[in-house]
Amino acid sequence: MSSLLVEATGVQKSFDGVPALRDGRFRLARGSVNALCGGNGAGKSTFLSILMGIQSREAGSIRIRDEEVNFESPLDALKHRIAIITQELSPIPYMSVAENIYLGREPRKGVVVDKRMMRANARALLERLNFDIEPAAPMASLSLAQIQLVEIAKAFSFDAEIVIMDEPTSAIGERETHILFKAIRSLTSHGAGIIYVSHRLEELFEIADTYTIFRDGAFVEDGKLADIDRPHLVRQIVGREVAQPRKSSRSDAGKVILDVANLSQPGHFSDISLRVSSGEIVGIYGLMGSGRSEFLNAVYGIGPREAGTVEVDGQVIRPSRPDESIEAGMAMVTEDRKDSGLVLGAPIRHNISLSALKSFSWKGVVQRRKERGHAAEMIRRLNIKTASDELAVSTMSGGNQQKVVLARCLSSRPKVLICDEPTRGIDEGAKQEIYTLLDRFVRSGGAVLLVSSEAPEVLQLSDRIVVFKKGRVKESLPGHSANQETLLHAAS
Repeated sequence: MSSLLVEATGVQKSFDGVPALRDGRFRLARGSVNALCGGNGAGKSTFLSILMGIQSREAGSIRIRDEEVNFESPLDALKHRIAIITQELSPIPYMSVAENIYLGREPRKGVVVDKRMMRANARALLERLNFDIEPAAPMASLSLAQIQLVEIAKAFSFDAEIVIMDEPTSAIGERETHILFKAIRSLTSHGAGIIYVSHRLEELFEIADTYTIFRDGAFVEDGKLADIDRPHLVRQIVGREVAQPRKSSRSDAGKVILDVANLSQPGHFSDISLRVSSGEIVGIYGLMGSGRSEFLNAVYGIGPREAGTVEVDGQVIRPSRPDESIEAGMAMVTEDRKDSGLVLGAPIRHNISLSALKSFSWKGVVQRRKERGHAAEMIRRLNIKTASDELAVSTMSGGNQQKVVLARCLSSRPKVLICDEPTRGIDEGAKQEIYTLLDRFVRSGGAVLLVSSEAPEVLQLSDRIVVFKKGRVKESLPGHSANQETLLHAAS
């Protein structure tokens, strides 16, 4: 029996004559984790879609356990014991957790779905994975992180021998990530192989054995992760050296711009007070369920609050009034760009101008020339890669979509920028560009309140770090003296 579960050579795919994958090469051995690396647009997703039978290839060879395959549908891939956890979550909101996990595979008594058995199976699976989620809960009631865990559980439910994990930790915290890694190690110990895709490079060195790099639609190199370091991996992914902005040279903070006092939302967070000054990035760190995102939503006015006040430059923001927040000088990068940050079917130009239409309007009519001029300036300023501002934002890579979200936020000329997971699911090069953008924003007098589940990101960006635990402020630390161990200790 061959030790290789997957062997791909020379795989090609084009869209409308434009090559998306020119030379896809990949090998996955039994009992191993191979990290598939590359920037947005490198061809990783196209290759995985071909492997799963979602798209057809135009050239090349794919062998599964020494057998040449050409899957016509994901069902063919599942029959060959291949499952995938996709980056883009697609839950059915008003069905239960159990129904989402076993959709299309429901246990039955005759022709009737056996809901009791389905929930029992889901409960056993979730408990085995150590995911604290109620099988009967509707998906609409779950947080983004919990939805991600359900997607992971669904992939594990197929009893697959080859599991593709595309950004499986992009919405979950440190604790859940370690639980997932334990499950991965259990799978590989029984001979399964994992194809692991993540822009969190520190994860790759922790969980993967080997790596494969794609760039511009082609294979670049592969090997053992133990033989390389992070700078080498970044250089090969991006194709150049990537400079990291340094926060240490920022000047002292100025006057208080955002003042939050005694904010509470029962069941999520309680009695939280903090201030953010001009020229300052304040990071919030906490484990899943600590109330981080709920707190940001309440500050901005898109989430409820029972008590407390929010002021922006002295102006009180009423609950559930994000329009007042924008008028007062606040903008927000939401946690899920595709769900709440963008209008995916609308042109890039419209997405950029959406928060500042008054600036481009006369007597209620949008002046297209002004709007186009502004969009062109933001595309240039944020280095957004696009052939035209008329293209639908859904056609862009994740990194460029996130830059459009930031362009929309900056279009309203905010004093305070609230960022919830600002680099979720984007590559290292785009991450560093966004870090530089946030640095420039605070250097010009702005204030940033930031949530990230990535401790290294919080440490790199923040002048001060506020640690949340179970809906309360556990500790406040100077950014220059904190480290990953102190953050994890305080949060857990």
